[in-house]
Amino acid sequence: MEVERVQALAIRGLNELPVKFVRPAHEQPENSKALEGVTVPVISLAQPHDVVVKEVAAAATAWGFFLITDHGIPSPLIQQLQKVGHEFFLLPQEEKEAYANDPASGRFDGYGTKMTKNHDEKVEWIDYFFHLTAPPSKVNYEIWPKNPPSYREVNDQYNKEMLKVTDKLLEVLSEGLGLEAKVLKSHLGNEEVELEMKINMYPPCPQPQLALGVEPHTDMSALTLLVSNDVPGLQLWKDDNWVAVNYLPNAVFVHIGDQMEVLSNGKYKSVLHRSLVNKERMRMSWAVFVAPPHEAVIGPLPELLEEKNPAKYSTKTYAEYRHRKFNKLPQ
Repeated sequence: MEVERVQALAIRGLNELPVKFVRPAHEQPENSKALEGVTVPVISLAQPHDVVVKEVAAAATAWGFFLITDHGIPSPLIQQLQKVGHEFFLLPQEEKEAYANDPASGRFDGYGTKMTKNHDEKVEWIDYFFHLTAPPSKVNYEIWPKNPPSYREVNDQYNKEMLKVTDKLLEVLSEGLGLEAKVLKSHLGNEEVELEMKINMYPPCPQPQLALGVEPHTDMSALTLLVSNDVPGLQLWKDDNWVAVNYLPNAVFVHIGDQMEVLSNGKYKSVLHRSLVNKERMRMSWAVFVAPPHEAVIGPLPELLEEKNPAKYSTKTYAEYRHRKFNKLPQ
């Protein structure tokens, strides 16, 4: 089936937004403005270990979100990652289409655009590219872009850095729950933990006040580690208001996802967030989802449960969780 790409629509030069992109009035950014002057937590990983544990646990509990600095990822590597991702989206349309995915048949890897299941559902102003980067047994280089030629090398290098940051954050988050450093990683599959790269590309939008790049949602992953270009757009839901996240060069945005909320029995919060779009400029972000393998069984950690703190979530495989989330079924 022919898929209409948002980037192709934007290049055509629309004066007004096609109706399928116009959000219901209460969802439109002009009617649901973010609070001004609220700053999200920024945590330097160069601080003493006990300070990092305390700050990360506090942010994961109160916000479900924080920015990390001094994370050890070389800034030239982040720039290269963004360069090769941007170059892919500048390729001729037919070259990009060679990588088209087909979520309806269960093939998520590749080049995609979210489609609606029914007439009333609204579409997000976004195209994306999705592929796994870890573990090696699950990586399918065939679907990775061949152009630009350095795409694979840069993404493999970035994946190594993401694995290091993931290990550090899972250790710190475990200790923040009063547990041994390795507990969370062991429940997420140890060396089988999956890292999934999703490049989000939001083209310039003729009426950004009426559209959303991504509608409000929580991530089903355990963690999401994201870098973006310098066009802001990410907003978080906190205390019944949207809060805008400002761009901070070379910082990594850390989202707590659903699996982490379940494992922590609700101490850490999976953050509700959305993405806005821009009239003049393309916004891009590179999200790495840290998720358990599909067969992993995820539930509240037994070490945290007691009479005063019973399980608040059911235990199920990640495959079952995904199925329910995709189909909007209760968990």
